[in-house]
Amino acid sequence: MPHLMSPGGTLRAPVGTEGGMGFGVPGWAHPMLAPQEWAALSLPGLPLHWAVLDVAGGPGVRPDPYCLASADRLHEAGVSVLGHLDMRDGARSFGELVSDAHRYLDWYRVDGFYLANCPAGYAQLAETGRTATTLRALCAQQRRYRERHALAVHALDEHPGLQGGDGHELPPAAGAVPARPPAALVFGHGTHPHPGYAELADQLVTFSGGWTDYRWSQAAEWTADHPPERFCHLVHSVPRTHIDEALRIARWQGAGTVYFTDRTRRGGGNPWETVPGYWDEIVSRLGPGVSE
Repeated sequence: MPHLMSPGGTLRAPVGTEGGMGFGVPGWAHPMLAPQEWAALSLPGLPLHWAVLDVAGGPGVRPDPYCLASADRLHEAGVSVLGHLDMRDGARSFGELVSDAHRYLDWYRVDGFYLANCPAGYAQLAETGRTATTLRALCAQQRRYRERHALAVHALDEHPGLQGGDGHELPPAAGAVPARPPAALVFGHGTHPHPGYAELADQLVTFSGGWTDYRWSQAAEWTADHPPERFCHLVHSVPRTHIDEALRIARWQGAGTVYFTDRTRRGGGNPWETVPGYWDEIVSRLGPGVSE
């Protein structure tokens, strides 16, 4: 069973069944086309680590009302919403990425970013680090602004009649502001990158591909130095009868976040855009307390 061994032949310790394995959703279809799927992500008890919001290959040119509503629901449910930034294997400029990040933060209040097609080589490590540092700073700046606003609204609840800076009475808060997840950066390499990338991201996608390749895949030896929450596997074309085997592979390779689907690339389709045919079944494997 090759997936139990690293290239160096070291046995990997499995992730425990109660060790916090959950889902990362790499980007379903636009909420206008898949409203029920997006609504399902806010169900209580769903073992969801993060969901990627891809408006139009990025944030789009103006706020999208459907995406705004979906992002708000996920925020209320305490789910990390990540903006989709396509790095094109390092071909996109720093300025383009930062511009897209600003729009995601301003319009959709994202909690971090998913860097799709992130470069994996040593040569791109420094520039990727520059981008990651800037994105973290932008997230921190936005979070401080939201926290100050929440405190001001809370003060109005405690002292009705306080006025805003324009002399008008500020509206009362609807209730306690839910705690937001910490800012997160997920690097979508799809393969094992140079180990230095682990110092830049909160999580690395070290496998993204089909079931045929996944069942014979191996974990890079250096990943054994990091906990499971640092790694994610995205696998399409997984037959229903092999869900348990796929989960075992992820645990033995030390991946704490997964997304398995029976959807395929047949006909040039995107296997991540639609909900897996066995979604309820796989959710019950990882989150038996989910409210239907």
